[in-house]
Amino acid sequence: MLSASLPDFPWDLLQPAKRVAAAHPDGIVDLSIGTPVDPVPALIQAALAEAADAPGYPLTAGTPALRAAISGWLARNCDASGTLGVLPTIGSKELVAWLPTLLGVGRGDVVVIPRVCYPTYEVGVRLAGAEVVRSDSLLALGPDPRVKLVWINSPSNPTGRVLPVDHLRKVVDWARERGAIVVSDECYLTLGWDETPVSVLSDAVCGGDYTGVISVHSLSKRSNLAGYRAGFLGGDPALIAELLAVRKHAGMIVPAPVQAAMVAALGDETHVTAQRVLYAARRESLREALGKAGFAIEHSTAGLYLWSTRDEDCWTTVDWLAQRGILAAPGAFYGPTAARHVRIALTATDERVAAAVARLTA
Repeated sequence: MLSASLPDFPWDLLQPAKRVAAAHPDGIVDLSIGTPVDPVPALIQAALAEAADAPGYPLTAGTPALRAAISGWLARNCDASGTLGVLPTIGSKELVAWLPTLLGVGRGDVVVIPRVCYPTYEVGVRLAGAEVVRSDSLLALGPDPRVKLVWINSPSNPTGRVLPVDHLRKVVDWARERGAIVVSDECYLTLGWDETPVSVLSDAVCGGDYTGVISVHSLSKRSNLAGYRAGFLGGDPALIAELLAVRKHAGMIVPAPVQAAMVAALGDETHVTAQRVLYAARRESLREALGKAGFAIEHSTAGLYLWSTRDEDCWTTVDWLAQRGILAAPGAFYGPTAARHVRIALTATDERVAAAVARLTA
């Protein structure tokens, strides 16, 4: 059975702590999963509704309007001046899970993922039957010809760490010398706080040449579209064309109304600015309260999480928070070296964030 090769689903392991937190007299404050809680912007809802009469099959490649919207957004937000291939995806998680398989990675191949990272990177490698290596230093891997794919993530989920331009350039150069593909998860790119994240597609990194490079993006956090499953890729036109061909066969198609909603979302920055204001206030409140409660916060210069530690086993911290009605994600979900941290999400309503702050500072 394929499921036997996969790890336990992380969030199932959090259920006991969730039950404890839910028993708090004032209710649970769930800061574990980074799911949006604010409304979908009205202009996006309107675009979805207007496109609801869609009896025919949509285009796997996306409508011309959507492809143009994605290309324009990447040029503006990623400083990408070259000719890009683009492709809409059914959110980003399915893409992350199936990308190694879709790119032909398999047994005998190696995929490099960050030491602390989103668990689905490893799941995707296992689904492909390849070997996973956790490393933040490609130089330590030497000239291993088995490396076919390198995942990078900036800003990082869970840590909020931002990779500098020099680091990104070195990763791309290293991979090109070995014929490997670089895939950069940039779903939190527009959520820089203390640092401004740079895309792997930036001219400062690639100089307009995207050979062997793919950038992954999502509208889940930027536009509160987690329920729409709206993501997209940009990068090497040849690789994007190969992915399109395989996804056509597999029926991996973004629904037509969602494609219309994506066009509206990518063309508007007003709702993005308003959402950033909300997250900035929640971030500041939680950061201050965690500090008063004895937590140290590391990295977290961008993204939607505060990477926090009390310098103890992460499950002990999870239990401490649960007793106060607060649910956090244990660092162990994100890699063996993260077992003394917890991830605190900013995705809760203002009322629930205020409740968490009161409990942390009581």
